[in-house]
Amino acid sequence: MNAILPKQAPKQAAGWEAKRARLEQYFDRTALDAWAAMTSDAPVSKIRATVRAGREDMRNTLLGWLPQDLRGRRILDAGCGTGMLAIEVARRGGDVVGIDVSPQLIEIGKERLPADVQGKISLHAGDMLDAGYGDFDHIVSMDVLIHYESDQIAAATARLAERARHSLLFTFAPGTPLLRTARAVGQFFPKSDRSPSIIPVAHDLLKSRLSRSVPQARLGRDQRISRGFYTSHAQEVLLG
Repeated sequence: MNAILPKQAPKQAAGWEAKRARLEQYFDRTALDAWAAMTSDAPVSKIRATVRAGREDMRNTLLGWLPQDLRGRRILDAGCGTGMLAIEVARRGGDVVGIDVSPQLIEIGKERLPADVQGKISLHAGDMLDAGYGDFDHIVSMDVLIHYESDQIAAATARLAERARHSLLFTFAPGTPLLRTARAVGQFFPKSDRSPSIIPVAHDLLKSRLSRSVPQARLGRDQRISRGFYTSHAQEVLLG
């Protein structure tokens, strides 16, 4: 992500940009091969196998919150990685724009696009908050904002909500004792099995911030997914 969020203090904006740079480096250099494998059917470590299973559960949850028939709908996959969610959305008839901070993951995604969805998905390396990509009927952002503080999540969702007609679906890292412990234990794993710093956020605090940053919206369904070393919480924001 290259854009600085609006109405941020210089210190907060600098923190956002510093984290963005670390995420880009992580996904493009440190763990590119590991993430490319995890988003395929290739064998992975036991640790990453739990993350793969948890991500599949979360992806299915978010897909379940979208209409089954997406013909004529435009969808943004914000932080699309290699495009696994985008493919399923396109198979429902949606026109999908996928954006990710990692140019290399985007290239892998383009190489993997099945023939039946080519022409329905466009993948781009860049800033998911860039308004230049236009407006959408639905926006989905899976496991991107798990790396940010609650005020940064609220600011980012406000930017995304401005461009969504019907719904915004995103995930965050819930502030549970289990996740905090797993985060601490994870520092002892090999570097290839570590993810960038995940920041646990209290759900009540986040909802309060969202009510102020996105006053035109109402909060819909929410669901926590925990599988081994994967824990993430989905939130539906309804618009229009």
